[in-house]
Amino acid sequence: MPIQQSDVLYTAVATAENGRDGRVATDDGKLDVIVNPPAVMGGSGAGTNPEQLFAAGYSACFQGALGVVARQENADITGSTVTAKVGIGKNDDGFGLIVEISASIPNVDAETARSLLKKAHEVCPYSKATRGNITVTLV
Repeated sequence: MPIQQSDVLYTAVATAENGRDGRVATDDGKLDVIVNPPAVMGGSGAGTNPEQLFAAGYSACFQGALGVVARQENADITGSTVTAKVGIGKNDDGFGLIVEISASIPNVDAETARSLLKKAHEVCPYSKATRGNITVTLV
């Protein structure tokens, strides 16, 4: 169920100038980066790009969700990492995204790691936002 405005605890605000070939900054100044399309898409590749920013946000959010699930399951995820790979490509109406989420969870067996990933995918706000809109694969 979607949250209501009255449920919001925090709102991030970022403003882009010149779209994918310019600059993006947050209102508090903590993030201020040059964005450029990657060279393989005809850009300079000199700055970061929206897909990298999305991958960074998704991996951090998913790691947080993994922590929530691990606490509920009494699983030790100390030293774990989450990697999000965000791909962009052409589709029927322009461009679309695809995501692959992987994790290294050294203190649990493979079956427990898979279970934790699936449960984290159910509670992660980024996963909820993308569900049914883009392909997200857990590996």
